[in-house]
Amino acid sequence: MDGVPRVPEQRGPGESATPRFGVLGPVRAWRGAEPLATGSPQQRALLAALLLREGRTATASELIDALWGEEPPSQALAALRTYASRLRKVLDPGVLASESGGYAIRGLREGALDLTVAQDLAAEADKARAAGDLHHARATLERALALWDGETLAGVPGPYAEAQRARLEEWRLQLLESRLDMDLEQGCHAEAVSELTAVTAAHPLRERLRELLMLALYRSGRQAEALAVYADTRRLLADELGVDPRPELRELQQRILRADPALAEPSAPAPEPAATPVRPAQLPATVSDFTGRASFVVELSEVLASAEGRVMAVSALAGIGGVGKTTLAVHVAHQARSAFPDGQLYVDLQGAGARAAEPETVLGSFLRALGTADSAIPDSLEERAALYRSVLDGRRVLVLLDNARDAAQVRPLLPGTAGCAALITSRIRMVDLAGAHLVDLDVMSPEEALSLFTKIVGEERVASERKAALDVVAACGFLPLAIRIAASRLASRRTWTVSVLAAKLADERRRLDELQAGDLAVKATFELGYGQLEPAQARAFRLLGLADGPDISLAAAAAVLDLPVEETEDLLESLVDTSLLESAAPGRYRYHDLVRLYARACAERDEHPPSERDAAMSRLLDFYLATVAGVYLIERPGDRLVDHLERAEYAGLTFSDRHAAREWLYSEAVSLLACVRQSAQRPGMLRRAVDVLWAAVDLAESGANSKEYEAVAALLQKAAREAGDLRTAGRALTALAFVHHISGSRFDVALQQAEAATESARQAGDPLTACWASNISGVVALYQNRHEEGEDHFTHAIESFRALGDRPGEASALCNLSRIHLATGRTESAVSLARKGAAMYDAMGHALKGANGRYALGLALTQSGRHAEATECLYQALQVFRDSRQRLWEGMTLFRLAELDLAAGRPAQAAANADTALTLLRGIGGDWRRGNVLTVLGRALQGIGQTDRAQVCWTEALEIFASLDAPEADEVARLLQPTAAA
Repeated sequence: MDGVPRVPEQRGPGESATPRFGVLGPVRAWRGAEPLATGSPQQRALLAALLLREGRTATASELIDALWGEEPPSQALAALRTYASRLRKVLDPGVLASESGGYAIRGLREGALDLTVAQDLAAEADKARAAGDLHHARATLERALALWDGETLAGVPGPYAEAQRARLEEWRLQLLESRLDMDLEQGCHAEAVSELTAVTAAHPLRERLRELLMLALYRSGRQAEALAVYADTRRLLADELGVDPRPELRELQQRILRADPALAEPSAPAPEPAATPVRPAQLPATVSDFTGRASFVVELSEVLASAEGRVMAVSALAGIGGVGKTTLAVHVAHQARSAFPDGQLYVDLQGAGARAAEPETVLGSFLRALGTADSAIPDSLEERAALYRSVLDGRRVLVLLDNARDAAQVRPLLPGTAGCAALITSRIRMVDLAGAHLVDLDVMSPEEALSLFTKIVGEERVASERKAALDVVAACGFLPLAIRIAASRLASRRTWTVSVLAAKLADERRRLDELQAGDLAVKATFELGYGQLEPAQARAFRLLGLADGPDISLAAAAAVLDLPVEETEDLLESLVDTSLLESAAPGRYRYHDLVRLYARACAERDEHPPSERDAAMSRLLDFYLATVAGVYLIERPGDRLVDHLERAEYAGLTFSDRHAAREWLYSEAVSLLACVRQSAQRPGMLRRAVDVLWAAVDLAESGANSKEYEAVAALLQKAAREAGDLRTAGRALTALAFVHHISGSRFDVALQQAEAATESARQAGDPLTACWASNISGVVALYQNRHEEGEDHFTHAIESFRALGDRPGEASALCNLSRIHLATGRTESAVSLARKGAAMYDAMGHALKGANGRYALGLALTQSGRHAEATECLYQALQVFRDSRQRLWEGMTLFRLAELDLAAGRPAQAAANADTALTLLRGIGGDWRRGNVLTVLGRALQGIGQTDRAQVCWTEALEIFASLDAPEADEVARLLQPTAAA
């Protein structure tokens, strides 16, 4: 920002402010925060020439050449002295010194010139990168680049300034390339695409930037675009310079064409090796009676042995719990120890539990095991992962990651360096783990199962009862864990025969009871702990186990127990002390899965009267209904929806601001939706359940919870239909229609549901549901280009909302009607309608919905050619959507900004915004929206000369629209015609 110093003032006590200078932009000077007058362009040119000599003396003739070149004015020396005299009056005494007929800048304190600060930061970044600390290196380079404030030496005349301007701009681009390179090394490929698209547009002949863009696109799964960048570059270089791309660019193209695995994952630079490397040996003990799995042992051992000379060998063992994944992995890891002389790391990632291990926590323990001091372990996940890979570089270490939740949990923990390997166990098949060697572990074969049973029980006891032994392992489902438990029970009971055990397991109602033993938290262990509880503790233990969510908050638990929060906390903490409950986080509690089953069995057996179970769940539902209604209202003051909800008998939480309310909604989303799902099956709770869902509508738009929201809405709609409850069915259908139209690919389904909701609401006398269903029908008609129908729906919705006194609903329908007017060429009325809707939102203090209003207004202003106003509206909306975690609308607003940039003649900025929108909308919004973004991205890329990449985008968009039978396919096909002809 002009006039604001970019290098912070650093003064000791009593030290006066000395001048500071900037050359990385306009030539400027400050004393403290006060800007100093640097005079005419020639006077600034003199100051710049002296500053860039960094304290060295420049003769008068050198300075004249710097300012005027080969044709100085006749009075050049006198003019030079005048400029120096004027500068000396502005600057502190002694700063501008006269020496040997020349001049020099003297006595500047450290950090007084932005260029020297940038140089120091660049040197610091180089050291950090060499040490393997990519995060610090990148952040330091970012600080250096932030010192530039526009064009270097902007407006300064003279040949010297021109030469320095080119030199410093080249240096800035080198720093930028280095920082972008580190972005890719740290795995931020998708995020880098947008910036690289813009910067390659600004510097089209810079091949290193094109190379980074190709790599970022490839790692983001956009291989065709990456290859198109090469084609664009080759054509541009041939046209502009008559040369071919440099060898590095050609080699990258070939590696992309052959899908070189080494391109898929970034690698970090190696640090200096530790003086005394630590050799961890963390593998658990292998079982002495390991049986079977011979083919898997051979296969996995071969994969691990192939790690030498490769970036990584990953074996992901998938299978149900108890299938023996850990046993096999530990056995194979022990056999492979000799191939990994620098050590073995092990962690149980607890992926099957309610709270899986956090990667940053695991990395901390790994780094300590590898000899890293606590003081050297950084805080963030990214920094720890980079340091972990750096520490492993040059070592041969095996990492056993047991019980992983998913690929996202595993990726930061992979070594990524030659000679190291990772062995992973998980209940899911990690098809999205790049380069993984996948192994699906099934139950044992009957022969293997019988062999394991015989090893534990003894050959003598089994030989005489082979058929009964086969019955036992069959009853265990050939699951290794169940077989081991059953065999261990038999081995410890010498008076039992195999037939006795087989008879016990034949009773399916008691089979699981019989298959509990040892450290698997058996029922007897639970019973012992439960029997020692005080009555209040036992009641809390039983009732809290009824809730389905992964964990439960203290406030929600208080509702279940119908107790004050303080008393509830005391009870829950006492249960934590007995190990019957776990403290998931401050104020949150969870059960182990088996303990929860036991708690529910106790509730069925011991809770009197039995109706208290339903009462407890009813209070929990009331708590969520009351709280989510408050959250809805704080986000939408004056909205009438809350007046149409069922009454909650139990109070909920209250919030002082929308940020706290929104944080609660998203942090509680999984447990809230689990409660709604449970309530659908309980008599008397159906109406409140659908109202919780209706008031939590923001979860449907966020992207993170959309699928579960849809599933719960479908369950409620089915339950309502079976119960003959038209009001609930209408509201559930409205929720479903909303989710489906937001998805961007199920418009026909959304329309059917909205029409069915309207009819159900009409019959049930539920006018607000009918209003919202009409509004959704109008939106679907808009998207399907049925503009006359859409206008009818919106007009009806506006009248109905007005009749109910629902001004927020009226504002929504007005903004939507604006879109219809825009699509049918009535631009001015579209602006008027959107402005009216946005003003209504503002008058009521609606932040989030006000952003939707500004979004609609921004579209109308864009089409009317008022680009500055449109930009302001859309950026205001963008900030609110980001703040509100509305990833769908954040992405769509960036898409609209890209359209606006195109209309305003800013194709490079349009490409950057469209690229970011594409990243944000990954996995949400549906194919139709993705197709629209790709279309605009293609236009923007064509505008910056990247026509081959534009064609790739349009080709993908055409495939999407054709598969949806969408009318946009014709427009995209027309766009492809001139490109194809060229």
